Amino acid sequence: MKIVVSELIWEEGLQILSELGNVVYDANLWKQDLARELVDADALVVRNQTRVTRELIQAAPRLKVIGRLGVGLDNIDLAAAREAGIPVVYARNANAISVAEYVFAAMLTFARRLEEATAHVKGGGWNRRLYTRMELYGKTLGLIGTGEIGTRLAYRAQAFGMKILGYDPFVPPYEVACTEFGVQLTDLKTVLSQADFVSLHVPLNNATRNLINRETLSLMKPSAYLINTARGGVVNEEDLYNVLREGKIGGAALDVLAQEPPQDSPLFKLDNVILTPHIAGLTEEAQVKTSVLVAQEVVKILRGEPSSCVVR
Repeated sequence: MKIVVSELIWEEGLQILSELGNVVYDANLWKQDLARELVDADALVVRNQTRVTRELIQAAPRLKVIGRLGVGLDNIDLAAAREAGIPVVYARNANAISVAEYVFAAMLTFARRLEEATAHVKGGGWNRRLYTRMELYGKTLGLIGTGEIGTRLAYRAQAFGMKILGYDPFVPPYEVACTEFGVQLTDLKTVLSQADFVSLHVPLNNATRNLINRETLSLMKPSAYLINTARGGVVNEEDLYNVLREGKIGGAALDVLAQEPPQDSPLFKLDNVILTPHIAGLTEEAQVKTSVLVAQEVVKILRGEPSSCVVR
């Protein structure tokens, strides 16, 4: 068996794959002639930079499985994979805790500004009134998408005493997020207009592209914050820049951008924006789980065994 890994994978996952066959691994292979390596490959394991197009799939006549080290699938032509009879397995729920904790880190950063206060004190300041901020207790968390990550966020938000609103047309009212973790399902307009923090947890597709634009941003409170750990294309960055520059909302934390890495962005000039390099799910714990899970599921497919992580 030949298994091609075109992006970063943790050693624990590599070890599992190596026990089954010959592994060709280069974290930068996605930038090179990947099609040449796939001519005789049985499996391809990617992260989010590799574009698994119809043409790439057609260049791999022996391919039996595609593994995605993560949960976003917008870089894989799923229709082409299905037509070719190639299952796609993904890291189902493996990084959900890390993403949920990132969202809380962002909310607490906006709420308390500890880094800025530290710099202030180190610079000789002692303006306590300047850093009198807010509690998360009693605030409203708005979830756009109440799947696995949204549910874990709701569980944690309950412990902080937050009110939780959710918008997700695919979630029924008796889902555990609602019955056990306090999510009140409502419409998108209500979530945006009432939430103090709006957190995005939706895939990027034709229905969600530019979902957050000037019109939807105008529904948010002037004091509210937007947090995006989903996909960059869900937010219209030009509209967001203008709304932030005009002080129409309090701020934004963006872990994902339409272009990664960004060449330049007017968002760089704003003080009310947190920008991180797609790291919400990139903790050591999450990446070990992701690498191990995807490697195990790829091996299952190659051995002809069923997988619980196949994209349906």
